[in-house]
Amino acid sequence: METTFFIAGIVALAATLRTITCAHSVHALLYLIVSLLAVAVDFYALGAPFAATLEVVVYAGAVMVLFVFVVMMLNLNQETVARERHWLRPKLWIGPGVFAAILLAAMIWAMTIGGAIGVIEGERLSAHAVGATLFGPYVLVTELAAFLLLAALVVAAHIGRDEGNEARRKAEHGDRATTTAGER
Repeated sequence: METTFFIAGIVALAATLRTITCAHSVHALLYLIVSLLAVAVDFYALGAPFAATLEVVVYAGAVMVLFVFVVMMLNLNQETVARERHWLRPKLWIGPGVFAAILLAAMIWAMTIGGAIGVIEGERLSAHAVGATLFGPYVLVTELAAFLLLAALVVAAHIGRDEGNEARRKAEHGDRATTTAGER
């Protein structure tokens, strides 16, 4: 399990470094997903399968989908569509694919011949205990985090809207209004 932990840690560091240094947002998102999956493998290797599952479901799943939607909202015109097609060529998936294959091999090795799962000292938490704590005494913090994410999404939608299309719509609407007024 130590080998799995160190391999996943190296992959997490390399993928995070690529996330920071990528010039294109789509590539950075791909590397960030690989980095989050590597951290989940580290949690599993440390003996925290529930934390690993939460890492995959919440961060690599839900938050990354939100990021992808925001990136899609910010790229609205035809020029960016052509540029994204250029970015998503198969050779650009080699880096994240190699990192993901290393993580998969490390996980398969750890689950089959790697031995027992390491154990984190301390209290073991079940999914029920985490949910009861999250929506019990910390319900206000959970709701505030949800409102913060919603506010970030609204701001991204506002920033990402295409001003040129809106101006054209207003001009067309204004032309229709003057035409109907002139016909009367």
